[in-house]
Amino acid sequence: MINFRFHLVSIAAILIALAAGIALGSGPLDDAGDALSGKDVASQASDPAVRAFETGYAGRTGGALLKGKLKGQSVILLTAPGASSAEVRGVSGDLVDAGATVTGEIALTNKVLSSSSRQFAEGVAQQSAADVPGVSSAGESYGRIGAALARSVMKDNGGKADSTATTIRSAFSEGDLIAETKAPKQLATLAVLVTGPQRSGGSEQSTVIAALATAFNGTARGIVVAGPSSSSTDGGAVKAVRDGDAGSEISTVDVTDTAGGRIVVALAAAAQVGGKPGAWGTSRSADGAVPS
Repeated sequence: MINFRFHLVSIAAILIALAAGIALGSGPLDDAGDALSGKDVASQASDPAVRAFETGYAGRTGGALLKGKLKGQSVILLTAPGASSAEVRGVSGDLVDAGATVTGEIALTNKVLSSSSRQFAEGVAQQSAADVPGVSSAGESYGRIGAALARSVMKDNGGKADSTATTIRSAFSEGDLIAETKAPKQLATLAVLVTGPQRSGGSEQSTVIAALATAFNGTARGIVVAGPSSSSTDGGAVKAVRDGDAGSEISTVDVTDTAGGRIVVALAAAAQVGGKPGAWGTSRSADGAVPS
């Protein structure tokens, strides 16, 4: 019997083929013998009818595929500047379909991701989390900043947000380093960070995101970093995480710009919780399209 994972891999293959301009089993797409231009390929990839098909297919198959995968887990959603609100909503919905409780949503601001604000952010971290183990002893600035932020939203067993967590979050919020899109009342066992596409000149922010993700990964069940396909190209945040020192320990997904890809984010979260991190999504992903 063909299982749901086969269906998801199949639809991912179709979409990747469309985006690349390759017809499965027939070689390059052509028009009267001429290869499609990049503009024509992009047009097909963004065809509303194709997007509607992919979304509908994922919607019909995703529930059974995700059922119970994150039962008992709680997830804090983090967003980076430029992240698509539609993609964030889709990721959140799939996490819930997998059985997780989404505790809240925190936006990382341009300020916390700018090297010019590094000393200020580090000062906020050290003052608000002075008594938190691992913050003062973290090896570098973004290690301390990330460790403080992680303590404000995560804990090994989750539970109600305590005074330490709320104090840290308040300090970061007042310093315009984060924005509490939906303030969490509970602490999470896992973080999922949704990034935006690769942007010209965005490599500095991507490097900071990778450093913060490394720090987050030392708390509770760690973190999943996910973004659209361009986020795994040069200058993108997902690529920066994958290329970082802790890249093999942090689960990453680079297909949040498809409905099937957002399902993969929830499956990646389950793999992260299970101690089997990996890189999934496009052909630039070392571990294939979908977690085993």
